[in-house]
Amino acid sequence: MSSPRVVVIGTGYVGLTTGACLASLGHTVVCADTDQGKVDRLTGGRVDILEPGLADLVTTGIANGRLSCVSTTEPWFAQFLGQAEMVFLCVPTPMGAGGLADLSILESVVKQISDVLPPGCTLVTKSTVPVGTATRLTWILRRDDVAVVSNPEFLREGTAVRDFLHPDRIVVGSACREAAGRVAALYASLSAPTVLTDAASAELIKYAANCFLAVKLSYANAIAELCDRAGADVVDVAEGMGYDRRIGQEFLAPGPGWGGSCLPKDTSALLQLADSLDFEFRLVRAAIDTNIRQHKRVVDKIRDVVTGTRLGSLSQVRLALLGLTFKAGTNDLRDSPALAVAALLREAGAELVAFDPAVHPGDGQAAGLPFALTDNAYQAARGVDAIVVLTEWPEFRELDWPRLAAAVRIPTVVDTRNLLDADSLIQAGFSWTGLGRPPHTAPRTTTSVRIDAAQTGESPFREALL
Repeated sequence: MSSPRVVVIGTGYVGLTTGACLASLGHTVVCADTDQGKVDRLTGGRVDILEPGLADLVTTGIANGRLSCVSTTEPWFAQFLGQAEMVFLCVPTPMGAGGLADLSILESVVKQISDVLPPGCTLVTKSTVPVGTATRLTWILRRDDVAVVSNPEFLREGTAVRDFLHPDRIVVGSACREAAGRVAALYASLSAPTVLTDAASAELIKYAANCFLAVKLSYANAIAELCDRAGADVVDVAEGMGYDRRIGQEFLAPGPGWGGSCLPKDTSALLQLADSLDFEFRLVRAAIDTNIRQHKRVVDKIRDVVTGTRLGSLSQVRLALLGLTFKAGTNDLRDSPALAVAALLREAGAELVAFDPAVHPGDGQAAGLPFALTDNAYQAARGVDAIVVLTEWPEFRELDWPRLAAAVRIPTVVDTRNLLDADSLIQAGFSWTGLGRPPHTAPRTTTSVRIDAAQTGESPFREALL
């Protein structure tokens, strides 16, 4: 049996990862994009996206003939479509007016290709789309011989390849069970649990999952604030919570807020859906409000550390920002909480200089930033009143902190990710303040250890001090 011929329209994070990974699974894949320059670069093995393992998969796929790239403006693109067994739609669905997903690009593509798709072809929505999109696309297609299938992605930037090849689950939904089965068969070698359902349920699963994570992150940030006020340590609190299998360890780390290309627009889209169905989804709305408040809370913490009071003036205070991307492992600045915090700091009068390992001076992204960007952390730290860590890049742990202490005007670190080892910074001459953790001005001398009750015969809640 020959490998299915798959066309992937769109070569962003989702599209290129989908195409390259499907090719690595043995399928014949054509990735198409409107940007001829991007197509040329991909054909030459150059990947613009910072995503571990993706460039290697693209290069390998092109070399073995499983993967090819084509511009949608080229005449032979129609030939590929005419031979396709499945067409994946991986185009942007950005947040539109009122928070509703903008489907104009998606619908435009469907209208353009509807007459070219061969009978029996399956049209697959991989982009995140509102509930009811599959039904709407079926109406736009007006093709009884082309089935529409929802196959939402669950890829995290920075781990997209790993997430695709080692998924927690695969979700496929359609009114046509046979078409859903064909799409599910593409992933058969991954041995992941597969949820076969209707299209509306598949579309809602993606939103429900992302919004749950947003709620969990906002909850973690609220607990960190409570720890600040109560004198507790959020690291220990999160660890104690995370051992509960009903909760888990992930998404309990506090930070400057959640952002990126998914959570902000997906939470807004779910609220829009709820409103349209006359349902007040107060829990998700509270998570969004808490996230917005988190940006201000981080600024207040910086203000308190630098000036001694949350009412102090940041006018002409010089700050070095470490990290600008919304998370480590990506060069994506979209809806980055780091940039939201930076904007509030500038409004308060602070002078900012920044360094991010994935955003370099001269990059297209850097051109629009309203503050100076340096080539390294040591340049950023010269003469500043505090260093603020905003993205959890592991490289920041390996910096020469004694050298940084010699460069700053005031050796102060505000670590909004609780990333750094506080004791090491103290030894380097810094004061350290995190989120939901006691400020560190001297090394800690106590730590808690887990004791196996089966060995001691005592309560598992016993604590020992070392």
